[in-house]
Amino acid sequence: MFKAIVSAATLRDALDSVSVLVEECKIRLNEDGLAIQAVDPANVGMVDLSLDSEAFESYEADGGVIGVNLSRLEDIAGMGNAGDLVHLELDEETRKLHIRIDGLSYTLALIDPDSIRQEPDIPDLDLPAEIVLEGTHLDRGIKAANMVSDHIALRVDESEETFHIEAEGDTDDVDLELTRADLIDLEVGPAESLFSLDYLKDMNKAIPSDAEVTMELGEEFPVKLHFEFAEGLGQVTYMLAPRIQSD
Repeated sequence: MFKAIVSAATLRDALDSVSVLVEECKIRLNEDGLAIQAVDPANVGMVDLSLDSEAFESYEADGGVIGVNLSRLEDIAGMGNAGDLVHLELDEETRKLHIRIDGLSYTLALIDPDSIRQEPDIPDLDLPAEIVLEGTHLDRGIKAANMVSDHIALRVDESEETFHIEAEGDTDDVDLELTRADLIDLEVGPAESLFSLDYLKDMNKAIPSDAEVTMELGEEFPVKLHFEFAEGLGQVTYMLAPRIQSD
């Protein structure tokens, strides 16, 4: 059983956070809210999303799992204005999701969850450095890196107590230095890793510019990015594997 009403803006934010990595996913309809875990086909990027029942105008679920095509569901959610309410109801017999938004009714055929890639186990890494920064700073660093390279380095300078977003191209280099004064918080530790810029660009698309982003970082370890949406009632964690640098 699943029946819910949610704003189009909240639904779109949730779907966007996952669709930057995968085209289809399992949605766990828990009693206390939705949960999605997914990994991209190359096993490089993972996403762990939860949306509390309090983020909905109304919410009823009994712990089932559905499989969805994200682009189709996003297209439907995009038919309404941000403040419009989306009515969702699962027909368990036909395994279809009935959706109503601003006078429009849509019946979405669901995907067999067993045919969708298995959900990943998000490892609980104890990483030495933690950087808390505004989404606008992360966006600026990623855009600057994109001008010179397809890889991006994230680094903490322990002695200077600064965080760096860097990229080295064939001819040009870029370095965005953020001091303690620029950051919301900083826990220094040995941290420097190189990542695929394409993945970070995709993840960045889903991070609101006014979000507070918490980044966990180590030396040649995956990076973890945490942020909230829906006034703190939605939580997203991304994890991105590093590119190991050869000497």
